[in-house]
Amino acid sequence: MKIYCFAITCFLSLLASTAFCAGTHWNQFRGPGGYGIAPNAKLPLEFSDTKNVQWRTPIHDLGWSSPVVWKDQVWVTTAREDGSELFAVCVNLETGKIMHDIKVFDVAKPQSEWSNLNTHATPTPIIEEGRIYVHYGSYGTACLDTKTGKKLWERRDLNCDHRVRAASCPIMDGDLLFLTYDGVDQQFVAALEKETGKTRWLQKRSFKSDQEPPKSKPNDNRKSYATPAIIEYDGKKQLISPAAEATYSYDPATGQELWFIRHGAGFGYNVTCRPIFRHGLIFTNSGISKKLFAIDPSGSGDVTDTHIRWTTRRGVSNIPAPLVVGDNLYMISDSGGMVSCFEAKTGNQIFSERLGGLQNHWISPICADGKIYFFSKDGVSSVIEASSEFKILSKNESDTVFVSMPAIAGDSMLIRSNTHLYRIAKGYEVEALPKVASTRKTKKLAKGTSLASKEKTQRSANSVLEVSAYYLGGKTSSDGVFEADFLIEEEGIPKDEWSRVTFTGNNFRDSFSSYKQYQKVSLDVAKRKVRRKK
Repeated sequence: MKIYCFAITCFLSLLASTAFCAGTHWNQFRGPGGYGIAPNAKLPLEFSDTKNVQWRTPIHDLGWSSPVVWKDQVWVTTAREDGSELFAVCVNLETGKIMHDIKVFDVAKPQSEWSNLNTHATPTPIIEEGRIYVHYGSYGTACLDTKTGKKLWERRDLNCDHRVRAASCPIMDGDLLFLTYDGVDQQFVAALEKETGKTRWLQKRSFKSDQEPPKSKPNDNRKSYATPAIIEYDGKKQLISPAAEATYSYDPATGQELWFIRHGAGFGYNVTCRPIFRHGLIFTNSGISKKLFAIDPSGSGDVTDTHIRWTTRRGVSNIPAPLVVGDNLYMISDSGGMVSCFEAKTGNQIFSERLGGLQNHWISPICADGKIYFFSKDGVSSVIEASSEFKILSKNESDTVFVSMPAIAGDSMLIRSNTHLYRIAKGYEVEALPKVASTRKTKKLAKGTSLASKEKTQRSANSVLEVSAYYLGGKTSSDGVFEADFLIEEEGIPKDEWSRVTFTGNNFRDSFSSYKQYQKVSLDVAKRKVRRKK
């Protein structure tokens, strides 16, 4: 009997491993199971805007949702910059040709606050055979037929005040679709029937601390943007759902709260990381207070003091999720490009090393074929060995800044910028995009010389001062005037002391609105006011 049971267990494990490794589908945020791993994918170590690019397809308007892949279809969502129209776009995996471009919703009163911190199309959809579920937070959720593009059902009555727009992605299990709404006004999780969109259950968050956020941002400590995860422990499923001030476990069939941990002091809002379950532990973080928890899921009720097996603040990020490969847990810091590696079971730190350069990160890393890929907001993509030794395998610098976590299909990677969707694969090359910045040679400043002083001494009425700058984003002010901000690169000056320049006027809208956030450009600032950070 023991031998029989062992054989069955091995067979089931083999099936699970085969399904996971097959790489046929990358159906949701962070891929199969939400782990961010494609063990057998042979991805290129080197790539750029043109090198090892099989195709590059323009995606209209603006969105930060990650691609999802099912067979020959790649789907992303996008939205008008002002949020008035929301779309779902399907691209053919092999050719890059657009197969569907569907307007899912019109929005009468889009949210306009904090326009540079998010988009109106940030949640990643989830896909299965014949159906894709697209989610835009309080703007609505819809189920689309993947063959025809027809809308099968929609829900627009579930909402909260996201304040910085929605980011939590839908997940599914069995016949249910799970949605998360952690706003400043209300916080809850809902389970919808996939077939009809009807509500099966709705569960409000139970824990509220006595912490007080800044008066300028009432209830800011209640909002969160994390995507939940389904785990199986001791033969039973759990829905692990991080909120702002606590991480919860629910019975996915009924919504019953099983246990929770408190995140503790430090305003644990803005939680964005999706939890992962490895080695019998759940790994999740506290958001802005940057604390990682390793949780034993066997408890009930408030298990903060009994079931947290280890915790750390060293190297913990706010936005990029951790990655568990083998026995090791890896993290990338939001700023500074610090990679930290821990023993997943114990929390013992193995190494903490910098990738180098500006290296500011919002994108969660992925692992393929024993290699970990990091993508920075500064146009640098780094690849390291997934081992207990810190070893950089490649570093790719580009004018293109990728804005969402990649999807993996076979031996290729699907990743998007603010303007295009790319398929990265070995042995291909595409032509460079037309230059959007000036091609004139940039004048370099002497080391230790500030831009402001250089401008003051050199500029005349007819002179041109051209500099390297990073695009921070453009927006329309309350009085309807377009404004674009840039961070000026200055040699010999710490980055946090670099100057800023603002171009104000609708005449700049066409020129700058096509720029990608943190894109490096060349600017003539002779007639613009440069503001030194104090």
